[in-house]
Order: sequence, then C-alpha cells, then structure tokens
Amino acid sequence: MTSNGWLKISGGRGVKAAFLAGALTLALGTAAAYAYWTTSGSASGSAAAGDMQTVTVDALVPGDGPASTLIPGGTADVVLRVTNPNPYPVQVYSVTGNGPVTSDTAHPSCTTTGITFTGSPGPLSPTVSIAANSTALVTLPGAAGMAATSQSACQGSTFHLPVTLAVRK
Repeated sequence: MTSNGWLKISGGRGVKAAFLAGALTLALGTAAAYAYWTTSGSASGSAAAGDMQTVTVDALVPGDGPASTLIPGGTADVVLRVTNPNPYPVQVYSVTGNGPVTSDTAHPSCTTTGITFTGSPGPLSPTVSIAANSTALVTLPGAAGMAATSQSACQGSTFHLPVTLAVRK
C-alpha cells in the first residue's frame, strides 16, 4: 500500500487519522481568525497643550532705526523689535495701534505730533515669522504718517507708537 502525504490510499485507519488531523487544523485556523477579527480593547490617554507665552514688542536699540524718516505731509517705515520667548516659531498676523503716539523726552514741546499709524488689521503680507526663542525686527513699510500741521518742535524726535500684535502658532 502506498501513502500520499497524510492520506493513506487504501482506506482504513489512515483515512480517519488524516481526516481528524485536517478537521483539527481547520478548527484551530478558524478559531485564530475569529480571535483576530473579534478582539477588542480599550484604553485611555491624555494630552495637554501648553499656553503660548506673550510675544513682546520692545524698544528699538541703536542700529534698529528705520531706513526712512518722517517729514510733515509724508510717510515712513515703522520698525518693531519683536521677541518670541516660545519654543516654536510664531507668525505675526496683524499689528494695530493701541493708544496715542507720543514724542521722546528730548522734545517736551512736541505736544501735537500729527503722527498717524496705519497698522495691518489683517494678515501681514508678506508673512512675517519670528523664530523660536529669538528676537527679530519687523518693518512695516510706510505705516507712519505725519500731518503737514505737526509742530516744528517735533523735528528730530523719535516717536513712540503703542501697538498690539496678533500672533499665531
């Protein structure tokens, strides 16, 4: 009698054993597939978003001055020194005025500055990004204007423009 793999050709006990082994293998495979497709589990997790630290506008230091100067009836660039203390870069979205423009202390007679600030209430174009943990100069071209009626006592003055920045991560 010859045999072919598990199955013994001539019948008898070999066929029953092969059938039983095949049925057992099929049952184990089905159980494994059932367990794989029906397994479920649950877990819990949490995440926290850190608070953005305040991005500040600081006073200019020597060398930070704008490339243009104000003259009565004209406009000039506004330069902001922006500090980002966050561990990620931020985008300066907008810059708006936040109070009256004043003259420096070296020009006390300059009480009517005639200065206006044209901020950017919407997205700055081009986009301005401040790198993580750094300070950068932001120039707003032509954002300051001086009325033709400004006092002569304002000549040579440095003007303080209070601003509010809107920044985004």
